[in-house]
Amino acid sequence: MRFPLFLLPLLLVLLCVIPGFAQTYAVNGIISSTDNGEPLAGATVSVPALQAGSLTNEKGAYTLQLPAGTHTLQVSYLGYQPISRSIRVSNSGTTINLALQPVSSQLQEVEVETNTLRQKLNDTRMSVEKLSSREAKLLPALFGEIDLIKTLQLKPGVQSGGEGSSGLYVRGGGPDQNLVLLDGAVIYNPSHLFGFFSVFNPDAVKSVELYKGGFPAQFGGRLSSVLDVDMNEGNNESIHTSGGLGLISSRLTVEGPVIKDKATFTISGRRTYVDVFTRQINKWSEGKEDYNPIPDYYFYDLNGKFTYKLGANDQLYLSGYYGRDFFNFDNNGFKFGFNWGNTMAALRWRHKYNPRLYANTTLSATSYQYTIKNEFDVFSLDLTSAIRDYSLKTDYDLFVDGGHSIRFGAMATYHGFTVGKLNTYNGDSLTIGAGSNYKAAEFGVYAADDYQVNARLSLNYGLRLSGFGNSGKVYMGLEPRASAKYNLSETVSLKGSFASMMQYIHLVSNSGASLPTDIWYPSTRYVKPQRSQQVALGVSKLFGNGRFLLTNEVYYKWMHRQIDFRNGANLFLNDSLESEFLFGKGRSYGNEVYLEKTKGKTTGWIGYTLSWTERKFDMEDNTEDINGGNWFPARYDRRHDLNVVVLHKLSKRLSLTGVFVFSTGDAYSMPVARFAFQDVEGEDAAVVPIYLRRNGFRQVSYHRLDLGAVLKLRPKHGEADLTFSVYNAYNRRNPYFVYIEQRKDEGDGRILGFQAKQVSLFPVVPSVTYNFKF
Repeated sequence: MRFPLFLLPLLLVLLCVIPGFAQTYAVNGIISSTDNGEPLAGATVSVPALQAGSLTNEKGAYTLQLPAGTHTLQVSYLGYQPISRSIRVSNSGTTINLALQPVSSQLQEVEVETNTLRQKLNDTRMSVEKLSSREAKLLPALFGEIDLIKTLQLKPGVQSGGEGSSGLYVRGGGPDQNLVLLDGAVIYNPSHLFGFFSVFNPDAVKSVELYKGGFPAQFGGRLSSVLDVDMNEGNNESIHTSGGLGLISSRLTVEGPVIKDKATFTISGRRTYVDVFTRQINKWSEGKEDYNPIPDYYFYDLNGKFTYKLGANDQLYLSGYYGRDFFNFDNNGFKFGFNWGNTMAALRWRHKYNPRLYANTTLSATSYQYTIKNEFDVFSLDLTSAIRDYSLKTDYDLFVDGGHSIRFGAMATYHGFTVGKLNTYNGDSLTIGAGSNYKAAEFGVYAADDYQVNARLSLNYGLRLSGFGNSGKVYMGLEPRASAKYNLSETVSLKGSFASMMQYIHLVSNSGASLPTDIWYPSTRYVKPQRSQQVALGVSKLFGNGRFLLTNEVYYKWMHRQIDFRNGANLFLNDSLESEFLFGKGRSYGNEVYLEKTKGKTTGWIGYTLSWTERKFDMEDNTEDINGGNWFPARYDRRHDLNVVVLHKLSKRLSLTGVFVFSTGDAYSMPVARFAFQDVEGEDAAVVPIYLRRNGFRQVSYHRLDLGAVLKLRPKHGEADLTFSVYNAYNRRNPYFVYIEQRKDEGDGRILGFQAKQVSLFPVVPSVTYNFKF
């Protein structure tokens, strides 16, 4: 089944010809800040006498339909001085650009609310989830470790990789199909502790946006989602310190001005300290009979950002991230070491040519690598894989009369791949050296227009041209994008989107979860780029005097050149890894229902997803097939996914939170029978499992309840609170994985049969975290 793409332009044309309001003319413009010239998203622009109003989009643009004549235009934005301006509207249309003055710095902290339900209703973009670190800090967390990505897993269309995992599986895509950006630079492995926590320190993050569909043209390189993370820029008035002490980690952030009203900084650090206790236990137990040492594990990360105002029209932003995980084991001369992590640096220059034209130029370097080291006596082994990027990109924002906000730009990235580099040593002598190195280049150019046709209709359409070159082979592709929003009334909007995406690098993994040992692999002559098309339609309804927003979205996604592995594939120490690949198709479709409340003492959301995710690998594209060439469910195919989040402010000092999660169990492969044969020597029978279908079985359904409470304290200086969490409150033994255990005769050891056993990971886990700010 293929979506009739030729109908898409027809749909947009039909929307365009829907009549607007009679005898009215367009008034449009840009609302920005006098402080730094940044556009203000979510500002209210209205003419109260006519009961006409609008909210600015993410670029600060607005459009009103007003009759000809003189009117009083009012503009307001939380944290800024409101203004009132008399305007003259003619039959040729009018452009009014205004700048708002920030409120006095003598005020205490001002909470600027930009993520309102009405703004979501009027946003042209669809399938977008926005989250602030303030919201994430209110929810109960595993071991008290606040995690922005796990909070996003509670949104419809977003699934986790398993119990406690911070992996993202968005609308049927795998973990390698998510583009993760930190201040515009790519982060390749956004996980700590083998995927249980994300690399994003909540104190260092200002906001997170997750695009599930309707991707803007400036994003490319992945199929399923874009996770865009912005770091805090630092307080420009005075030095502030904040942090938290938890069960397994502590964090500390310092921010403030370097030069008042000109330069600011913020530095955040976080470290786990379980290793401090395990080392002491090992020390106390050393020398005891039958003693096995506890492995040593810890992680840390550092975030930093520096901003500098060069002048009225220029600003510099320097961002950095460094994070590492360490796992070590040492026992009786055998040493095993494993470390992995990300490094990122980005320098951005923002330039204002005039009130209509802005440019952002970013130079970034990012890397991810892991290293495994084994030592036994005089023998040692090192295994390393890595990917390193150097990128340059420029984005322009141009605001044009008539309701057009145009964005265009270009990017270029140099990729360096180290795939499975192995060195073995006997003493100081190298005995074996293996592995592959690749160098590749990727580029993209794009242009897009966010067009507010009238007060009811807005369009966003664009085109991206991307390319990738490696060892003389060049791939190129066109990626059209389009989305539309039409307001049926002040409280009801219809939205639709289409996006085509290309992905030139691939994650090689023999596991359904994203692990540190996964290998990034480039497109080559044999391995072609992945491609997807996604179409989505939705309706949004605002009710309860603007306190509730109900949305319903349906989507269908086609995925091409998906990668899997032959049965018995060798993924390590293989210089011809491409020979182990199989290529196939994928499809994902479903319905997402979302109810959200953001105002009042009780807030939260309910999200439900009904979806199907399938793969197909047949003889048409390969020398062998999977599952007989038939469609089969992906491991993360889950028919039902329900999330309920409730936050209740009991008093000024005490807030209660609750999260309930239910989902269909993961699909997995299980042998349906076993064949036993015995050799002529009379040894034990060899047993060979027989598999009929890939992922033909289901784990039992997953569900749990998390509870939390936040108690604000009254310190002499600053702010503080105690956050209590209970993860898995009713102690549900959810499956982590299933394995097969042999049942043997106690007398002669003969195999009597086999039994499936479930392994559960987390029982009820209470925790407490002390947070402070001064």
